[in-house]
Amino acid sequence: MKNILRLLFFFLLFTSCEEHLNINDNPNTPVNVDKSFVLTAAQGSLATGMGGQLANLGGFLAQYHTQPPSASQYLSLDTYNMNIDFSDRLWNELWAGCLNDLKFVLEKSDEEGDTGSFLIASALRVYTFQVLTDLYGDIPYSEALLGDQNITPNPDLGSDIYSGLIGEIDAALSKYTNNPIPSNVGAQDAIYNAEMEEWVKFANTLKLKLYIRMAYTSQANASAVNALLAADNFISTDAKFALYEDAENKANPFYDVQIDRLGDVNNIASNSLLQFLRTNSDPRDAAIYRLNDDTPGIFRGIDQGDRDTYASEVASNFSRPNIIATTPVYLITVAESNFLQAEALIRYSGGSGAKDKYDAGVLNSFLTYGLDPSLAMALTDPGGTYEYVASPDIETALRQVIIQKWVSLANVNNIEGFFETNRTQYPETVTLGNQDYSIGNFVVSVGSVLTGNQTPNTLFYPDTETSKNPNITQKTSLTEKVWWDQK
Repeated sequence: MKNILRLLFFFLLFTSCEEHLNINDNPNTPVNVDKSFVLTAAQGSLATGMGGQLANLGGFLAQYHTQPPSASQYLSLDTYNMNIDFSDRLWNELWAGCLNDLKFVLEKSDEEGDTGSFLIASALRVYTFQVLTDLYGDIPYSEALLGDQNITPNPDLGSDIYSGLIGEIDAALSKYTNNPIPSNVGAQDAIYNAEMEEWVKFANTLKLKLYIRMAYTSQANASAVNALLAADNFISTDAKFALYEDAENKANPFYDVQIDRLGDVNNIASNSLLQFLRTNSDPRDAAIYRLNDDTPGIFRGIDQGDRDTYASEVASNFSRPNIIATTPVYLITVAESNFLQAEALIRYSGGSGAKDKYDAGVLNSFLTYGLDPSLAMALTDPGGTYEYVASPDIETALRQVIIQKWVSLANVNNIEGFFETNRTQYPETVTLGNQDYSIGNFVVSVGSVLTGNQTPNTLFYPDTETSKNPNITQKTSLTEKVWWDQK
């Protein structure tokens, strides 16, 4: 019976249309559905957003890929000219799909006294709200998801949302610790198979990420970070959604849309990352990009947005993202966790132990990409290209960590790559012609509609939201900063 139900769910989950799942089209909360199936639907919805539209957007903004000269599908992203309609679908996916489904799981888990499932759903809810507020800034939170009780919720300040999210994690962890009932969703948890030790670690890692995101703000909390470091209970296995198949409507969302449906013509390697990898003899180049289709094939990219220089060429003349139908969508990786810990040690513990975490971050990045970890060690060992060099200057020490974090997130969690480069300003953005790709530099995308060295810091609220909710005031520019962007 369980297998029959699972097959039925897979049919529902993977009957997709463009970039979102049909199972999530209906914003009404399900009534007589087992919460385990709804949890999988919520995870699938989150993965669709993260691995689909956000992977594409983050790829452009973190300069992992750029628009080829022969296509213009995403020219608005490459020139920083996204409009108010850009994220209508994404907003609906994460609110009406993921968060709405998680609300149902939380309510059912609470009714049943299932503290394990409550923790799982809480952690995913916090993760989703973190992504939304990091993208848009102030969004509905305290008044959100109340249905007919409040159809025009007021937005909360991003700083207040972060405080609330940390409180949610603490409450869910406390609820589970005081009454540790293992989740009964079993294999319907497509991320950690309802292994509660893994979810506790995920919650702790997510909390560390929230604290580190606040590092340049007045809410930076050294004691809370050091308490997490002392407990040392972070993820040891990548948190990923990996139910994809090499079949129509069942593939990785980026592959399904950009490669399969749109013909692999819209995303080519940006020299910002490709040349960093190539000049440093980093074998991750072959994991992140495919060789071009010429014979013999080579790795080849263009400077961000520099389409006119190559006007007569097509996408297949260049390297493209190495994403296949079964590539998982990653929420948090062990590499990211190690880089978070390295930054925490640099900022709040005088740098002691940061080298080990940095080295572990690079090594685990290689493992996530399916590469031999000894190749990473050759780069980070004494005398290696990526050898960690301790420094009494926090920013000097930190830059090494963030550059490697930026690399490790390519095709893994592109939008997180954007958030972190936005927060830290590493790699630094320079005008084309002044870059040094070997150390890690962004260039202002050719054709940018913004002035100077400005790049986007946020997204406009979706038109579908501002037209329905008078309490949401549209931004005037993509250069408005979210609250933690204070460097």
